[in-house]
Amino acid sequence: MTATPVSTPTSPTSPPLGSPASPKVADLTEIRVREPGRIAAGWAARRRRPLVREDGRMLLVAADHPARGALGVRGAGAAMASRSDLLDRLVTALQRPGVDGVLGTPDILDDLLLLGALDDKVAIGSMNRGGLQGATFELDDRFTAYTAAEIAARGIDGGKMLTRICLDDPGTVATLEASANAVTALAEHQVMAMVEPFLSTREGGRVVNQLDPDSTIKSVHIAAGLGASSAYTWLKLPVVDELDRVMDATTLPTLLLGGDPQGDPQDTYASWAHALDLPAVRGLVVGRALLFPPDGDVAAAVDIAAGLVHGSANGSGVGA
Repeated sequence: MTATPVSTPTSPTSPPLGSPASPKVADLTEIRVREPGRIAAGWAARRRRPLVREDGRMLLVAADHPARGALGVRGAGAAMASRSDLLDRLVTALQRPGVDGVLGTPDILDDLLLLGALDDKVAIGSMNRGGLQGATFELDDRFTAYTAAEIAARGIDGGKMLTRICLDDPGTVATLEASANAVTALAEHQVMAMVEPFLSTREGGRVVNQLDPDSTIKSVHIAAGLGASSAYTWLKLPVVDELDRVMDATTLPTLLLGGDPQGDPQDTYASWAHALDLPAVRGLVVGRALLFPPDGDVAAAVDIAAGLVHGSANGSGVGA
């Protein structure tokens, strides 16, 4: 890890952040045991940047899957089980110049903060992780992580909420209410609310998100109406067929998600390139497809995505 750590007060028991003996992943537990206050100090000292740069676009790396018990990538059920490996991949991604920031739960963002990886990066806090993958209560997407107040207090740049809508599940209304309250609270703090809606069903005991255009359009309209203000609301949507028609359903700025990668990465990159031509699409939020590419080269995968989002030479030719 070579990221430059934030400068924060320390005790004599450990070297200051930014010294030649800067924290590594192996040091994080010791810091948490002896100096937990270093986390709050680090958030206060973090160098921040605008939410979007001049081109109005954004590439975020997603790392909030583990908190929902979703550890699999391409059929490997425990691919994200190692925290040290995941952090190493995240730091590699965040060091690439075209990556704007990261989406994660408090445990991951605090680790990245201590490693110095969040200076001049956008940090989005994942708020509701209660709908554990495979659980009988999976559709109960309760808010179990960040609150709007904590996001504002720490200077975190936004809050993301998964909002699955199952018309056969009466518990969906509680999720809608909680998401609406979060949108309202974030707007009161003038902080981005990233809403990730799906129309979902249960099929064979599994929750399945409906990824056809009409279902996605319906979810967009429901999500856009959540909260007392839409001023700070962004959407996080899947890449689906007829995306031009889907995006015509809203004026809200939208980031596209990567999902669990399947098939040839070049096909994935081509679909992203086409989608990013739509004016309402302002970037990507991608986790597993970039952090766990088939060839293991995180930096190369991230550079391709950054080229697609920001139009650099790294993305030239992809999807042509």
